[in-house]
Amino acid sequence: MVRPGVRTRETNPHRYSSSESEHIDMQSLTKAATPSGHSALSGLVGGTPLLRVSGPLAPAGRGFWAKLEGFNPGGIKDRPGLHMVERARARGDLRPGGRIIESTSGTLGLGLALAGMVYGHPVTLVTDPGLELSMTRLLSAYGAQVNVVSEPHSTGGWQQARRDRVQRLLEQHPGSWCPDQYNNPDNVAAYTPLALELASDMGHVDVLVCSVGTGGHSAGVSRVLRQLYPELTVVGVDTIGSTIFGQPARPRLMRGLGSSIYPRNVAYENFSEVHWVAPAEAVWTCRRLAASHYATGGWSVGAVALVAGWLARTMPADARIVAIFPDGPQRYLGTVYDDDYCTAHGLLDCPPAAEPELTGRLDEKEVTRWTRCTTVVDPLTLRGAQDAADVEADAAQEDR
Repeated sequence: MVRPGVRTRETNPHRYSSSESEHIDMQSLTKAATPSGHSALSGLVGGTPLLRVSGPLAPAGRGFWAKLEGFNPGGIKDRPGLHMVERARARGDLRPGGRIIESTSGTLGLGLALAGMVYGHPVTLVTDPGLELSMTRLLSAYGAQVNVVSEPHSTGGWQQARRDRVQRLLEQHPGSWCPDQYNNPDNVAAYTPLALELASDMGHVDVLVCSVGTGGHSAGVSRVLRQLYPELTVVGVDTIGSTIFGQPARPRLMRGLGSSIYPRNVAYENFSEVHWVAPAEAVWTCRRLAASHYATGGWSVGAVALVAGWLARTMPADARIVAIFPDGPQRYLGTVYDDDYCTAHGLLDCPPAAEPELTGRLDEKEVTRWTRCTTVVDPLTLRGAQDAADVEADAAQEDR
């Protein structure tokens, strides 16, 4: 529900009132939002800017606010990289000098490399041949050891191959630690400062639009904002071919969102609806953003901006819509912004439809283009326990 007469941030110096935040422990949240790093490096994370996005994604007088997390040194996952390491050290799970070992498709690797530098830990990152060469070089430059699996798992694909390699490396390095980003609640808690930044800068939020991969930032930000604004609408954005919201697993071109497993950090109960977006639709949106706003990003940014633009066109004009842009464009110069790459994959000159298709149930049909569902549940509740186990095994097989 849109609050009538909501003030802009220029005329709302107090940002949000005590009545709006009475259900949340603001003292503890403020403490959580204060950088606690042992190095000035950690002070580079957070306080990212907001950008107003309108045409060509929305007509004059309408639009949405984009939270530009690409202004963090490595992107949005600098936040959980630092926080998960800090909390593991505080609990004694990660001893001084212990090695950090994790599987990553890229962005969390940057955050963990930063955390290793801040707290003095060697970092090993397990990835697969799909990681961009530029990212491999950058992670190595930041001091991380990049360990690339050469073959997919016979039944679990690249994701299971990476997880198996992580387990073997943990056994080889006594005292090492794995963040387990898909299931670690500290991954969710790390986004409390991001939520508070949005509340402070926006004054009020009606709609939050987030991409979903590990489930961390959508769960962490929506948890806090919903306590401040109980009528908040949360819109999740996934990629076609991802199992997170009950679709069958297929080979996925887009990295940074989607999954072939069911991450337990995904807060299904917080979502009002979910949209699936195809790669060509994300590419079109990324390029339009770059040409019109001098600010863009990768697959997740394109997918989120497409959905947020549609919401801005179809919701009341005074709706305060915030979209989280997880990163910038630099990592994607050889994919999203490379004409040869996009031509080879059939991604150019494919503008999305003006409206998403609508499906009534998460598993009603397999989606192949921008599609919306307004009934969101944990997909593991759609079937019996054995059926769910079979589906997850099939998903891993398809991800090879």
